[in-house]
Amino acid sequence: MSTNLLAEVEISSKTTLLGGMAVGVAEGAVAAIAFGHKSAAAAERDVRRQMRDLPEPAGGTQGNVAADEVLEVLTDYAAGEAVNFSKMPVYSYPRTSFQQRVIAACCAIPRGKTLTYGQLAAKVGNPGAARAVGSVMSSNPLPLVIPCHRVLAAGGGLGGYSARQGLAMKRRLLEMEGAEF
Repeated sequence: MSTNLLAEVEISSKTTLLGGMAVGVAEGAVAAIAFGHKSAAAAERDVRRQMRDLPEPAGGTQGNVAADEVLEVLTDYAAGEAVNFSKMPVYSYPRTSFQQRVIAACCAIPRGKTLTYGQLAAKVGNPGAARAVGSVMSSNPLPLVIPCHRVLAAGGGLGGYSARQGLAMKRRLLEMEGAEF
């Protein structure tokens, strides 16, 4: 079931070194991120669109972070700083057990390192589920915080990237982090 929480959310946007960036926070947790846009206003429109169809959270209390705080951390990341997203409260999207394991394993990939979709599938106990892992990564509403750009195709190819600017942005993020691919 989806609900319109626009009256209950915070959205913040600005221009960063990764282009126009915006973040949406619902119930004190990061719920949407957009970056790579031509302007902050365009990124904000993207986040507002994502927030319109925000599903009911799957769980109880979310967090206590403000959109401006999240945007500052993301701005630091965009400037090339190593930031730690592990303590950032993320919106509790309804997910299957498999999806939750994939997201957790993706978040554990250190900056500057990569795994293939197949390696990530094996890490979550489902070797051979590389396509299913790719599906989870392609529907990631929180790129950067959930670093799906660190997951590559077999043989080290970039695979896909659903964030703005696609594979060019994925390559840029990996280069910025010093990853070998």
